[in-house]
Amino acid sequence: MKQALKPAAAAELVPDGAVVMIGGFMGVGSPHRIIDALVARGARDLTVIANDTARPGHGIGKLVSAGAVKRLVTSHIGLNPETQAGMISGGIDVELVPQGTLVERIRAGGVGLGGVLTATGLGTEVEDGKQIVEVRGKRFLLEEPLHADVALICAQRADYLGNLEYSLTAHNFNPIMAMAADTVIAEAHVIVPLGVIPPDAVKTPGALVDHVLERAS
Repeated sequence: MKQALKPAAAAELVPDGAVVMIGGFMGVGSPHRIIDALVARGARDLTVIANDTARPGHGIGKLVSAGAVKRLVTSHIGLNPETQAGMISGGIDVELVPQGTLVERIRAGGVGLGGVLTATGLGTEVEDGKQIVEVRGKRFLLEEPLHADVALICAQRADYLGNLEYSLTAHNFNPIMAMAADTVIAEAHVIVPLGVIPPDAVKTPGALVDHVLERAS
């Protein structure tokens, strides 16, 4: 059984300088209470792996605004001018990764693969500094797996064993990130008794989740 955390306690489990995966797509499916708690704690020097940085003042954008992000591995910053400014000034080290490649690199980190072969990015700046592998006469980039110290994810419902159910598109990156981090903290809209979530609705089993918190806490 997992005891539900308060957001401030969850933020204390994310040390300064940590590599952090954060679920969500433009804030949908992001763990907003944990993000707020990290800002309140004054988190610093984080490496954030996420699909995007949403907008200023929203979702992961709050961490950017607060100066908490040192490095960013992401697929999209086009709607956050603060992230763009940080990249241009050198205040944030931004690695832009095609979205499908980002997903597969996270998945590779979760299942223990040594990398992903993809043709996406060949002949562009994406291939700079990367190994090119030829398979059956075709060239591919070798993209290395991604792994995090902590994954901060969001679910619709959790139970006290940490089993998670997601809602519609809020599913997005959360399940694969739960597989690719040393510590997984899940923020759920609601925590329910064991047995309430139907077994076939569980997309992340509790064995992968270390801590849970309820969004309303």
